[in-house]
Amino acid sequence: MIIEIRQAIHPDHFTAMDTEELRENFLIDPVFVPGEVRMVYSMYDRIIAGGIVPTDAALSLETGPELATEFFLQRREMGLINLGGTGTITVDGRTYPMKRRDGIYIGMGARDVSFSSDDAADPARFYLASTTAHHAYPTVQVAFEDARRVDLGDIAQSNKRTIYQYVHPAIMPSCQLAMGYTILEPANIWNTMPCHTHDRRMEVYFYFDLEPDDVVFHLIGEPRETRHIVIRNEQAVISPNWSVHSGAGTSNYSFIWAMAGENQEFTDMDAVAMAELR
Repeated sequence: MIIEIRQAIHPDHFTAMDTEELRENFLIDPVFVPGEVRMVYSMYDRIIAGGIVPTDAALSLETGPELATEFFLQRREMGLINLGGTGTITVDGRTYPMKRRDGIYIGMGARDVSFSSDDAADPARFYLASTTAHHAYPTVQVAFEDARRVDLGDIAQSNKRTIYQYVHPAIMPSCQLAMGYTILEPANIWNTMPCHTHDRRMEVYFYFDLEPDDVVFHLIGEPRETRHIVIRNEQAVISPNWSVHSGAGTSNYSFIWAMAGENQEFTDMDAVAMAELR
């Protein structure tokens, strides 16, 4: 298991960064590596994001010196969404079959967690987000068709999209993690525009369903001092609490969002007027 540490960046420092520094600090790549568990531990709200791709053998969720705990979920909770072939997640002896787009929440205190694929040639690809926790809530599996659907946007603004909420108070209790899946409809390219900030929460975005020649221009920075990071298929980006949350692609795409912070209110955001953006 590989865990990479990323330190938090002050917005004043951010304004002096060049392209490579931005990518080194905020871009997560690669996310999925066959036969590996790879994670990035961000000091923004201590969120961990990454990918698990079991192939011929099962992979176990282990701890490390970065956590300094007896087991990974001793003081954490976790959400996962499968973006690959069918597989299984085993939590303390109980198995959860996972189809493509199925999700699961695993609460604090789960000790033995492992991941396997039904077919090594078409492995499961589990995208994960984990946050610190203070209470043990039960493990809950959420099939794609059972996720809470929210339709947003308008074709006139090129942002017509559907949000599927997996780890969300309307679905299950969790300590601070909120997690879901957004799909933009064809001919729509903008996510979260008009944009917003929320000092009370940070996010990690994982972009996918992009063709090889397509990219997303992920906006980052305070509203009056924005930059962009070019994102390709199956790359993730850390979006700090002080940053705008928005992006535009060369085609429609999908992304998984995961939030950590003071609350879990999906509508708790501070709108940014178009006139304020720079």
